Amino acid sequence: MLIELIILLIIGIAFLIIGWLIWKKEKITLIHEYHWDKVSEENKAAYTAMVGKGTLLIGMGMILTGVIDYLTRTGWGWVSFGACFIIGLTLMILAGIRYNRG
Repeated sequence: MLIELIILLIIGIAFLIIGWLIWKKEKITLIHEYHWDKVSEENKAAYTAMVGKGTLLIGMGMILTGVIDYLTRTGWGWVSFGACFIIGLTLMILAGIRYNRG
């Protein structure tokens, strides 16, 4: 269980860092070009905010999963991961639909 916690913490922190860079620093190049090639310059901040927040949610879900599973020795952490992943992915998809239409 400790190894699971460590792995999920490392991956979750990586997602948090990437999400923060996309959202706050508007590093759109961290996203595959296909997903932002038609985003206009005036929509770049809104697009990166949505995608960055989605990435942050996925990272937070990973961290919560590791901590909950480590502390409770149950599978409930994976429920939190699933919820965070679905919400985060939905934000990313909605951002692409809204801002990447050329």
